[in-house]
Amino acid sequence: MAGVPPTDGGAGAPGLLGSLGVLRLTTCGAVDDGKSTLVGRLLADAGMLFDDQLAALKRASEARHGPGVIDYALLFDGLDIEREQSITIDVAYRFFMTPRRKFIIADAPGHEAHTRNMATAASHADLAIIVVDATRGPTPQTLRHLRIAAMAGVAEAIIVINKMDAAGFAADRFAALSMELSRACADAGLSVRAGVPVAAVDGHNVVHRSAAMPWYEGPTLLEALETADPGRSLIDGPFRMPVQLVIRGGRERPWRGYAGTIASGRIAVGSEVLIAHYGRTAKVVRIITADGDLDAAQAGQAVTLELEGDHDISRGDLLAGADAAPAVTSRFEADLIGFSPDGLSVGRRVEVRMAARTVAGALTAIGPGLDFGDGAGREGVLGLNGVARCTVELSRPIALDRFADNRTTGSFLLVDRHTAETLAAGMVAVVTDTNVRQENSTINRASRRSLKGHGAAALWFTGLPGAGKSTIADLVQQNLQDRGAHAYALDGDNLRSGLNKDLGFTMEARAENVRRAAEVARLFVDAGLIVTCALVSPYRMERETIRDLFAEGEFFEVFVDAPLAVCMERDPKGLYRRAQAGAMKDLTGLQSPYEVPQSPDLHLRTADETSQRSAARVIAFLQDRGILW
Repeated sequence: MAGVPPTDGGAGAPGLLGSLGVLRLTTCGAVDDGKSTLVGRLLADAGMLFDDQLAALKRASEARHGPGVIDYALLFDGLDIEREQSITIDVAYRFFMTPRRKFIIADAPGHEAHTRNMATAASHADLAIIVVDATRGPTPQTLRHLRIAAMAGVAEAIIVINKMDAAGFAADRFAALSMELSRACADAGLSVRAGVPVAAVDGHNVVHRSAAMPWYEGPTLLEALETADPGRSLIDGPFRMPVQLVIRGGRERPWRGYAGTIASGRIAVGSEVLIAHYGRTAKVVRIITADGDLDAAQAGQAVTLELEGDHDISRGDLLAGADAAPAVTSRFEADLIGFSPDGLSVGRRVEVRMAARTVAGALTAIGPGLDFGDGAGREGVLGLNGVARCTVELSRPIALDRFADNRTTGSFLLVDRHTAETLAAGMVAVVTDTNVRQENSTINRASRRSLKGHGAAALWFTGLPGAGKSTIADLVQQNLQDRGAHAYALDGDNLRSGLNKDLGFTMEARAENVRRAAEVARLFVDAGLIVTCALVSPYRMERETIRDLFAEGEFFEVFVDAPLAVCMERDPKGLYRRAQAGAMKDLTGLQSPYEVPQSPDLHLRTADETSQRSAARVIAFLQDRGILW
């Protein structure tokens, strides 16, 4: 995401100044609707520009447009490419103030290619200024911005019908567009504070009332901004603080502190906080800041909390108010904005980055995309700049809130695990607390290892149908049993006759089949067993997600490698013959892709060695890794 907004800049002066708090604004609208010009004119007419800024603006404008012309958009189009193209690409933040209040305004780009930057701006805003060109009216991009602003938690909107001079300052044109935009805002869930007709180039109704539109009796844009009160206060919300760092210190008195920025609410020494991921409470005994200890702290402050007692807390965990617990779940619905040129489809494995936590996950459902009049809405696919309600499934439960309740604990990014490309931005919309909490057993893995006389591990055999996965896994099981080791075999076909008999062979069903198998394997490993898993599991990202379920040294990917021709010749279950005869479709390797492991822990080439030799290599591998001794 582009840019980070500036801080609020300190407390307001006595009296009316600052009494309504700092108002965070963002502009919405399509390219060439005049957003940057409007904001530049607002700053200039409000007296927020220094003489040297005005002089520099005049020189730049005349160099570009000729004598006597001032291009107020140049105040925000800071990149050379923006000036060359006369469009805004990045988000430009400006702080300004009037005798009535303080403002932070984000001038967001209007071009569809830079929708992600607009989403960034909206995610920090309390109010949106929706700018529409009076001569052309709202565009699909205008409607897209409205929806994104509402999804991003913007509370109110001011409709600005710009370029009224080009529309002859016609009252009926303003009335028609205002009504149309008001309906669009209502559909998106935005409340409209005011509609203002302006001509930004000459400053009509921006700060000063326009003599060219005597029929308009409402506020100027600045007057509407000065009296706006979205009514949202992070300080008054429930306490939330994602842990960003665990600090250990003290020689005479060892202590542990949990550092982070308070996302919402207040906290004081003596308060009870909830350690959300396992549902236990602890008392705050100290609040530490760079400026010394505090008795209390509130939203926006960076603090380190020392808690009474010892607790299993790490980076990414959430501390919450004891009386207002967040949801703890591994499944939720979210509104996503697509950032990937290649789009996202159901089953895509991703990293979910929320606050300071990164968790493996997948998209298990993508609803119909919102159609803004450009035909972009499709079910099952989230395209570039598309907006859709999706279901996200995580590899383990985490604590979170709805975005409408908390922007920090309810927002996230979807990231490609290989390239780190940002694929989508998400806002949690619907969540059900599963009441799942991590329970720490008094019997741990070390005690189970000592009792059984060997380590625990999951051997994940992957390869084409007919490569020899099940055969080798069975031979490994026999060898382990002969050694007195505690082991269990999980076979894909056997699982489909019981645990997974409700699943078909769609992409979603195959992903769920593998997920369930992995979760069962994890339980066996936790119990101290050596478990063999023979499943095709064709997707590389899917297998990497499985690895994340296990501790370091507990999961090993075994690539059972045989050429397709060899597998077809063997064809022990007749799958290839059936597929070639048209009785089967989507057979992996023949009709569906198989992604070869890039760096498996063990590579078995079954066309070149016997199954017995392959099994012996697996046993030797376990010995080398200290699982068997």
